[in-house]
Amino acid sequence: MIKTRKISELYDMDVYTDAGEYFGIVEESILSNNRIAGWRVRATKNSKLSRVLGGAKGVIVPHNLVRNIGDVMIISKSALPEHEEELDRTQ
Repeated sequence: MIKTRKISELYDMDVYTDAGEYFGIVEESILSNNRIAGWRVRATKNSKLSRVLGGAKGVIVPHNLVRNIGDVMIISKSALPEHEEELDRTQ
């Protein structure tokens, strides 16, 4: 059986990567042609996203990178901005 939820119930939901890293919180959904196209995720104080972005407030995560939505939203680690991967290689 398919469970449905209102989009507004997902606002302020914690977002984690599929690697278990805290990413941020859902701020807004982005709709296109009555479908969810993406999610605006806000960087919060101790999130992986805030460490990667520095001064930016958040990112838009395409909906196809969302792996699961339950008590928290799980997204693919590939949603991290690309320069994060470059930093990991240099360390």
